[in-house]
Amino acid sequence: MRILHTADWHLGRTLEGRSRLEEQAQFLDELAEIVEKEKIDVVLMAGDAFDTVNPPAAAEQLFYESLSRLSNKGSRPVAVISGNHDSPDRLAAATPLARDQNITLLGLPTTNIQSIHIPTTGELLEVAALPYPSESRLKELLSAENDELAIRNSYDQRIQGIFQAMSSQFSRNAVHVAMSHIYVAGGSSTDSERPIEVGGAYTVAATSLPEAAQYVALGHLHRPQNIKRAHTTARYSGSPLAYSFSESGYTKSVTIVDAKPHAPIELTEVYLTSGKPLVRWKAKNGLMEVYNWIDEGRDRQAWIDLEVHLKDALSIEEIHRLRKLHSGFVHIRPVFEEEEEHETPDTARNLPIDELFKRFYGRQTGGAQPDDELIQLFLSLVHEESSTGEEEEA
Repeated sequence: MRILHTADWHLGRTLEGRSRLEEQAQFLDELAEIVEKEKIDVVLMAGDAFDTVNPPAAAEQLFYESLSRLSNKGSRPVAVISGNHDSPDRLAAATPLARDQNITLLGLPTTNIQSIHIPTTGELLEVAALPYPSESRLKELLSAENDELAIRNSYDQRIQGIFQAMSSQFSRNAVHVAMSHIYVAGGSSTDSERPIEVGGAYTVAATSLPEAAQYVALGHLHRPQNIKRAHTTARYSGSPLAYSFSESGYTKSVTIVDAKPHAPIELTEVYLTSGKPLVRWKAKNGLMEVYNWIDEGRDRQAWIDLEVHLKDALSIEEIHRLRKLHSGFVHIRPVFEEEEEHETPDTARNLPIDELFKRFYGRQTGGAQPDDELIQLFLSLVHEESSTGEEEEA
């Protein structure tokens, strides 16, 4: 059978207030094309379907429409577990309707495996599916000690025990897969993942993943990656879109697993093309360099984090002009040239008041220089204060 592993859709997520729903819809269209082209028999989604426990209605509609499309009226089973961003009860609420389309929605942790009949191959897939297992969702206190190491060891042992309990239910003539939304020690994380461990408490050792599973489909980390030191093949499929600038340059993908009972699996990474890339611009030669890049059409269809080196502060008009020329600017961060000050305190006392103001303004703004109008305004205020003081003394 051919299994497609995906995770971390984060439907409804925004980028500094900018909607990504259109890009997410493009990804789900691309996913539907992949499952048809690659003749996928079953789809596994390893958590974080949504970005919040209370997603917008448009995100929920996109989710359920996409699941229905992927299942193709029940001929292609789909299994979804909740992640740390999802509401487990909300995710599983549609189970009575989803079951009729061969869609499995799991919200809370369970020790029961999911037995999924694959219509296209006549085979049986058994999934040790573990939705995001926090203490509250497990409904138990993992350690009475307020010690990070003790909590981490208790958590790791608990997760290992759950996987062992499910693995013991595997039958002889089925394909065996585990799926969970957890943080496995050694995985490479990014800024866009909400931490699910307190310090390192909610961390699972790679060796605690079930050896009886032919493949472990993981969710949470947004960078596609295999897990080393596991006793079986374990992988994070990664998120389909870049959700923070720390993911700039990452290639997004989904994972296809070719599996049959009692045989090694084969992995294929299918790269995604949908969605806008997140890129960083560093304009060390000032605004003209930025304008030249815009004229060249550089990263026309991208979200941009701009760092521009300047001598003076950016005016509101210049910021508006940049955003008008390229709608993809998310951050515009000026970096000012810092001047070294060699004067002693005694020398500084002898400087003119306007020069002292210029240096104070530069320190407060990171190196920007005030314009003549601002300097004159400052001097007029100083003069006004001095005049008032003289009148009071008189």
